[in-house]
Amino acid sequence: MTALSILDLAPVPKGQTPRESFAASVELARTAERTGYTRVWYAEHHNMAAIASTATSVLIGYVAAHTETIRLGSGGVMLPNHSPLVIAEQFGTLETLFPGRIDLGLGRAPGTDQRTMRALRRDNTSADTFPQDVQELQGYLSGRSLVPGVQAVPLADAPVPLYILGSSLFGAQLAAQLGLPYAFASHFAPDALHEATGLYRDTFKPSAQLAEPYLITAANVFAADDHDSAVEQMTVAYRARTRAMLSRGPGGGGGELSDDQIDAFLASPNGRSLASMTRYTAAGTPEEVRDWLAEFAASTRSDEVMVTHQASVLADRLRSVELTAKAVLG
Repeated sequence: MTALSILDLAPVPKGQTPRESFAASVELARTAERTGYTRVWYAEHHNMAAIASTATSVLIGYVAAHTETIRLGSGGVMLPNHSPLVIAEQFGTLETLFPGRIDLGLGRAPGTDQRTMRALRRDNTSADTFPQDVQELQGYLSGRSLVPGVQAVPLADAPVPLYILGSSLFGAQLAAQLGLPYAFASHFAPDALHEATGLYRDTFKPSAQLAEPYLITAANVFAADDHDSAVEQMTVAYRARTRAMLSRGPGGGGGELSDDQIDAFLASPNGRSLASMTRYTAAGTPEEVRDWLAEFAASTRSDEVMVTHQASVLADRLRSVELTAKAVLG
């Protein structure tokens, strides 16, 4: 592992506001910048009250204006929700304002539920043209538009680097075919991790952007000064995550479940499948987290590990960012 980065989900804990979430994202990015992380990415999610990063490009610009050097980007923009031209305009603007600091990670999932997908004017066939849309976007950002007579304005001095995001073999194959970096969402979709990342490395074709494969894998991290505190933070965070997910299901009501009821659900057959989504989680002291991340990176041959620090309390999250950086990066 040569690099360590962060995926910031811009959480909105119960009792707090999105404005407070954005202020927390600035604090987290500043801490990451100071402690040596390579980049911070923000994910596009919709219709989720607990996540504030819906307008990803706007949040990137806000955090960029309050930081100095760290790279910022999308992890990712769900391209089928948008026209390639609009995304090229947004990220061309960001790169013009903050040159050399902007990344554009692209996914093809809706990032939401079926009803919200329809509200986004998207249907079940929208993802079918994802490969062509990526190439159209690439053309706009490089000044070599594939659409005659149409250019993205502003055109930045250098193209924004593209990354393909995924949790299946499809994204791995596309990233390899186009010669782009690949980021695997193993922090919540672990099942195809080793098969997809192996396929990406084995079939990669060099491109103008990238001569050799570049692999980013994701993991959840709870680092604290002592092991028990880290485990407690993980327990609290994953109970809250489970409540949020159950509240979005048929009938809702997850928010009213007690801790004992949540724990019983997670131990049930249905709950175990939900709990397995966070299989790749490091929780413990800085040394324990460092050793876990080193083994994880080696097993996947990762060039970079992108971690999500998910402690529910901001002070704990920032402490996890600091402790992990000190242990891993020195």
